[in-house]
Amino acid sequence: MQKPNPHAPLSVDGQHDLRPLIEALNQADPILEKLPRSVQIFCVGGAVRDALMGHTAGDRDFVVVGASVAQMVAAGFTPVGKDFPVFLHPIRHEEFALARTERKTAAGYKGFAFHADPSVSLEEDLMRRDLTVNAIALGRDGQLVDPHGGLKDLHGHVLRHIGAAFSEDPVRLLRLSRFAARWPAFSIAPETLLLCKDIVASGETRALVAERVWQELARGLMEARPSRMIDVLEETGAWSEFSPQMPQASLVMRTQLDRAANASAPLEIRYGLLMRNSGGQRPLPESIFKVPRPCHELAGLLIRSTTSLHDLAECAAPKNANGVTALLEWLMQTDVQRRPERFGLLLDALQITDALPSDRISFLRSVAALFNTPAAHEMIAKAVEHALLLGQSAADGATLGRLSVLHSHPELSSLV
Repeated sequence: MQKPNPHAPLSVDGQHDLRPLIEALNQADPILEKLPRSVQIFCVGGAVRDALMGHTAGDRDFVVVGASVAQMVAAGFTPVGKDFPVFLHPIRHEEFALARTERKTAAGYKGFAFHADPSVSLEEDLMRRDLTVNAIALGRDGQLVDPHGGLKDLHGHVLRHIGAAFSEDPVRLLRLSRFAARWPAFSIAPETLLLCKDIVASGETRALVAERVWQELARGLMEARPSRMIDVLEETGAWSEFSPQMPQASLVMRTQLDRAANASAPLEIRYGLLMRNSGGQRPLPESIFKVPRPCHELAGLLIRSTTSLHDLAECAAPKNANGVTALLEWLMQTDVQRRPERFGLLLDALQITDALPSDRISFLRSVAALFNTPAAHEMIAKAVEHALLLGQSAADGATLGRLSVLHSHPELSSLV
């Protein structure tokens, strides 16, 4: 096994460190040692790219050149790829993939046939990747293999496709939009944008299933500037391809998504803002994306709560007993007692939208906190018990109890 090169390049701009990756490639490994000595192993993709950018490398992906499936299994690797040869290291639990080529066989992101055998070279494997910055490999000797100019594009802050095969996989368009959101300082090469428009024009994006669209969209929403993802999807025509009902994304939505990112808001809030603000006053159809239930629920709450901002403002600033009753009705619609954490997310979203002044947001937080105290629970329980003694329903008693809780708030105590 080759030793790390102490003179390996440390930076695209003099500030990154590849040594952790080189050490990972050269660490003593009883599994890798079972492979033939002619086999070469490289770290590729995002881990190399991130290290070159001075970021902490995430999951490491390795390409194995010169080995067969049988040799990988004999060494102790566990196959994890049904359609292509990816293996899990039994000790390190990292993925090692045989170098492979791919060929388009049908529409959609699953329409590919893969070929992997010991004759496939590293350069052939890198050729099938999406962007030049993702097609840089690092060898055990610390040398970078960069056949497509990824280093130059990292220097120039450019996202550029590798070859015409980029247009064969519609998921790559979604990934490109996500990378644009992650790195706002990066531009997209004009020829890459044109190729993305070709992907849309060919109808390939219609072959994407809702779950796959959501997977990429969710990751893009959680990037540093989500609005850039929307910009790319709209500029290429992909945004309207998700559904015939898809309206034009609004400037308000873009602004609020970026505000949510600056506030490190969770995915539920960002999705809620997307749903509420796309197309101006008209929310997106909820069936377009296959989203997790927490995202779906919060989006619904946000849309319903802001359908009438006048009513919301009156609920958040009661002026009489009827106002307190209206506040209680809204609070019960949000399920504030059983779902206080979700209610907190709703208030965070309302704050981002400027739907309410900050003092009203603070007021509603204090009301929610009041409802979840032992004293409030006892007050509601006694009201229910009293109602039952009088032959009234438990629901009526609970409502009276909750009104009593609200009236115990200093701002509402005089509005009886």
